[in-house]
Amino acid sequence: MSSTSVPQHVAIVMDGNGRWARERGLPRAAGHKQGAEALRNTVKACREMGIRYLTVYVFSTENWSRPEGEVSFLFKFVQHLIGQELPELNRNGVRMRFLGRIQDLPQSVQAEIRKAEEKTQHNQVLTLNLMMNYGSRAEIVDAARALAVQVKQGSLDPEQITEEMLAGHLYTADLPDPDILIRTGGNFRVSNYLLWQIAYSEIWVTDIYWPDFTPALLKQIIDEFGARERRFGSIDNSFGSIARAA
Repeated sequence: MSSTSVPQHVAIVMDGNGRWARERGLPRAAGHKQGAEALRNTVKACREMGIRYLTVYVFSTENWSRPEGEVSFLFKFVQHLIGQELPELNRNGVRMRFLGRIQDLPQSVQAEIRKAEEKTQHNQVLTLNLMMNYGSRAEIVDAARALAVQVKQGSLDPEQITEEMLAGHLYTADLPDPDILIRTGGNFRVSNYLLWQIAYSEIWVTDIYWPDFTPALLKQIIDEFGARERRFGSIDNSFGSIARAA
């Protein structure tokens, strides 16, 4: 695979853990555990392919509406995974970041997040962004509020606000936009995920549930990505040549 065909940033909606478990007569927790294994394999595959950024949807602002027992399990499970995976991720040069309204998470979860981010902050092989208590509309609201504060203080004229300025106040301000958005589980929606950032992302939807997602499937998607022509709203060169000749 040539370096020019490898996307810089891959974002994933890891959907289908619950359905995977239900179809096997297992508790939902079993789906989350198998999903964690799929994430582990995906992180390794991204490192090997030379992908620089992997962003995954872990817990949305809407997930608070799930049964209290499942929410509690998810938080404990995330803490467990951080403790379990941190040493290997650190050895392999993976930086861990947690983006979202982290301040609203339980204190014990926040403590684990801070530890993971501090220990891996200098790693440069791959940045793993885990979106926790994340919702894209909430993110845009937070960015707008930050700009509104500057306007109120008199340090910013509303007429000076640009797309770049608003993007600079998103949680992902220092990240390139995703080249690809992958959604497992077969649903054709983005679920309030990176609404601003995926404006020109290539989108893949697969019926495969997240626990069954494999490095081979990721490679297939990356290969297809390399064959796509991304024009970002412009026209292709052949059409442009015809237009000029006319």
